[in-house]
Amino acid sequence: MVVPILCLLWAIATAVRPAPVAPLGGPEPAQYEELTLLFHGALQLGQALNGVYKATEARLTEAGRNLGLFDQALEFLGREVNQGRDATRELRTSLSEIQAEEDTLHLRAEATARSLREVARAQHALRNSVRRLQVQLRGAWLGQAHQEFENLKDRADKQNHLLWALTGHVQRQQREMAEQQQWLRQIQQRLHMAALPA
Repeated sequence: MVVPILCLLWAIATAVRPAPVAPLGGPEPAQYEELTLLFHGALQLGQALNGVYKATEARLTEAGRNLGLFDQALEFLGREVNQGRDATRELRTSLSEIQAEEDTLHLRAEATARSLREVARAQHALRNSVRRLQVQLRGAWLGQAHQEFENLKDRADKQNHLLWALTGHVQRQQREMAEQQQWLRQIQQRLHMAALPA
């Protein structure tokens, strides 16, 4: 940048024809002085332009380095976003599987509850039969009626035991369903938080 300017000034200086030697005090010394000032100004201008060029080059280098760091950060963030999307997909798949398991468990619990209601109805009918037999036995203690009473009493005991076992099973299933629902709610909350934009 500086060299072309100096060449241009040199060409101008050599193109100027010197005037005939003038006596002392003439205009000739002033022309050489102007040329010297012109060369000095051009030299200073060249140095200033050289400084600006170097400063601009340093800034461009720094900007390129910062741009490279920015590209690396974007690439890293892109990988993180992709991993987050994969994790969200896996969570949704797990959530669907858990929901299906919970639905199955709920259907089983409903079936068990229906069985319990049927057993309770049968037990109620059995108690009514026992009461009727007790009334009959009060009037006449007959061997056949007594045997039927004992059979009915055994059946009632078995029904009571079955009802107790089924009740415990239903209570366990209800506890498991409550735990599943709590876990499902926690996963849904995490999934919702993961889906929110950063």
